[in-house]
Amino acid sequence: MRKENSTNSINERFLFQVCELNSAISIISGRWKSQIVYSISQGNNRFHLLQKELPNISETVLARQLKELETHAILMKTKIPNMVPVGIEYILTNKGNDLVPILERLCDWGKLYSEGKEISVDSIS
Repeated sequence: MRKENSTNSINERFLFQVCELNSAISIISGRWKSQIVYSISQGNNRFHLLQKELPNISETVLARQLKELETHAILMKTKIPNMVPVGIEYILTNKGNDLVPILERLCDWGKLYSEGKEISVDSIS
């Protein structure tokens, strides 16, 4: 955890105040968050489905990224009724659904300007 008076904390607060883009990037930053959001939008809304869709992510990292996305109200966790043991699914909020076309556009931009670098994972769009 970063100290409130550290230079990094002060700079982060300043950047968030001068441009909302910095806040948005902070919310979706993380190696897997965009892929998780997109995967949920495509129906992979259970933990095991996300693991199957994103085989290189560890359980710990997936759980942490899901929790962070939930904290930022990008997705919400709901119980699946009549399941034993209790089943959990992840549903994108309106905020999360609004993010999907933005991620698709960023993916398109990345494809166009990746400077000849091969993208080895399945693209978002």
